[in-house]
Amino acid sequence: MLRAGMIRQSSAGIYSWLPLGFRVLKKIEQIVREEQDAAGCQELLMPTIQPAGLWRESGRYDDYGKEMLRITDRHDRDMLFGPTNEELITDIFRNSVKSYRDLPQLLYHIQWKFRDEVRPRFGIMRGREFLMKDSYSFDLDYEGARRSYNKMFVAYLRTFARMGLKAIPMAADTGPIGGDLSHEFIILAETGESEVFCHADYLGFDPSARGVDYDDDLQPVVDEWTRLYAATDEKHDADGFASRVPSDKALHTRGIEVGHIFYFGTKYSKAMGATVQHADGSEMPVEMGSYGIGVSRLVGAIIEASHDEAGIIWPESVAPFRVGLINLKVDDSATTEACEQLYSELSSSGVDVLYDDTHERAGVKFATSELIGTPWQLVVGPRGVASGVVEMRSRTGNVDEEIPIESVTSRFTG
Repeated sequence: MLRAGMIRQSSAGIYSWLPLGFRVLKKIEQIVREEQDAAGCQELLMPTIQPAGLWRESGRYDDYGKEMLRITDRHDRDMLFGPTNEELITDIFRNSVKSYRDLPQLLYHIQWKFRDEVRPRFGIMRGREFLMKDSYSFDLDYEGARRSYNKMFVAYLRTFARMGLKAIPMAADTGPIGGDLSHEFIILAETGESEVFCHADYLGFDPSARGVDYDDDLQPVVDEWTRLYAATDEKHDADGFASRVPSDKALHTRGIEVGHIFYFGTKYSKAMGATVQHADGSEMPVEMGSYGIGVSRLVGAIIEASHDEAGIIWPESVAPFRVGLINLKVDDSATTEACEQLYSELSSSGVDVLYDDTHERAGVKFATSELIGTPWQLVVGPRGVASGVVEMRSRTGNVDEEIPIESVTSRFTG
């Protein structure tokens, strides 16, 4: 990412996002947003700075540890830079919703978080400041909460699939969030920080193979994705793994966590008085869950899962530019005219194009395009222009052909 000009480190575990990296970040964010909206979530935006009093209500202010950045404002009020938002969203809910008629609620935001990691490492994979999508469910009872949990479970599968990732849900510890039901979504990568054990058949599962209606009972989908063995080292049962997974299907490798979902019942609603009135007039605490996706972390995770010795191989859905237009001879008027025409046509058709009209040698231009991972290269030179063709190459190497100049735009829009 540093070589490709995507980020620059500001301090330990904190990065500036340069234009190339920022484009990827925004595309990932938009996919996450679209899938949350499709599942019935409503977006809001909560502040980064939170009052400590809310965390004292829940009992987490002292329990969370040194990862929480605690600060004091000019009026000596205790504040903190939010590492997560369970307390704040519960406060919003309890001041806004009073009746069972207003349930269920699914709310989310995409916001910067801060956790003061003792050893920031792996670049943006384990940074201190990071962009995160966190959503929160509020339901009347356990059955409703389980339906909300299943919605997010399925939405996560679809979200990661749209980014070209094979994400496997694995039973996980709940950590400082709390609760008694939790899944991590793990992509397999040799450089991952988690040790994982799973059935190899997961690699053939396709979340997009069938449509989904979020008003349906999604439990059969969840059951299908959890019937095989899959666990991180924290939850791994060696005997269970050996008995449930044939030796030729046993995967023991490393993985990267890209999402985490939790059901924690009334842990926060009881402590903070988030109740609603039921039909019989009784007041009861709501059932809650929280669901996180590391948006900035995903940028690094996708690179770890999709690269070669030359650089990044972006899935088209998140690539900063879909097409790299390479002018082999900037000083040749016919070549430059052809490039500018292609750039104009593709851009006006909604295709993201990065036009390399620098005076570098051809080899340098190719290396740069491969490093930054542009899915497609259009190579334009004097000989091709004279023949009315350009060379089209895929970053994966499975396409390398000459096509008529007048057909280029339709290849990317048709």
